[in-house]
Amino acid sequence: MTPPDLAQRLAVRERPPGRPVMKQRWSRLLFLHWRVDPDLLRPLLPPGLHLDLHEGAAWLGVVPFRMERVRPVLLPAVPGLSWFLELNVRIYCHDDHGRPGVWFLSLDCNQPVAVELARNLFLLPYQHARMRYGGELAATRYHCMRHGEEAEAVYEYGPAPSAEVRNAEPGSLEFFLLERYLLFSQGRGGKLYSGQVNHTPYPWVPADCGKWSTLPVKWDGLPEPQGAPESALWVDHVDVHIFPLRRLE
Repeated sequence: MTPPDLAQRLAVRERPPGRPVMKQRWSRLLFLHWRVDPDLLRPLLPPGLHLDLHEGAAWLGVVPFRMERVRPVLLPAVPGLSWFLELNVRIYCHDDHGRPGVWFLSLDCNQPVAVELARNLFLLPYQHARMRYGGELAATRYHCMRHGEEAEAVYEYGPAPSAEVRNAEPGSLEFFLLERYLLFSQGRGGKLYSGQVNHTPYPWVPADCGKWSTLPVKWDGLPEPQGAPESALWVDHVDVHIFPLRRLE
């Protein structure tokens, strides 16, 4: 299967037709990535999706962040429901048409209502978790313990001091890892769906990450990556429009 070319990678950044169904803000994002053997990840994808590689390498990501102002379009945010935490484990793929996107292995979340809605409306593998967040901008402390697990994943991170905010250069590793606007999910009978998000390109800086964890990878049944992440990026926030799922043809 031919991998996406640069034009296809840029095309998914365009706002899709129709109206979004949700609005939200993603903030204090930490993108941690490890290079992984492609043969380890290929079996995780359903038929119809293909592992996406950067210069022949596959990448596994762990991304903790805050969800803010989450609400349906035309409705206001609700205190207690619209602000919560999420941590996802992800790999990168493309469909038969060469459209690049994300395949989530798991999404830990501390908002039970959000977990059930996302499972049913977006067919995503959300997991109930106990999570805590604190600290200042330069020293965020983030804790996650999935229900049924005994150990806690802990992250301490912030933007690298004096780092210049930038957008990812098309074709770069940062572009490959960050600029993902499609999610893929699977419903009953193995049917595949895609959902598109739309936001401005991520304004990123290198992350100053004093503590990280690969426990969420272990919780998903994979061997934990060894050593420090090869890529650690920090994003302050983006405002996001969420569009409805579409059946893959």
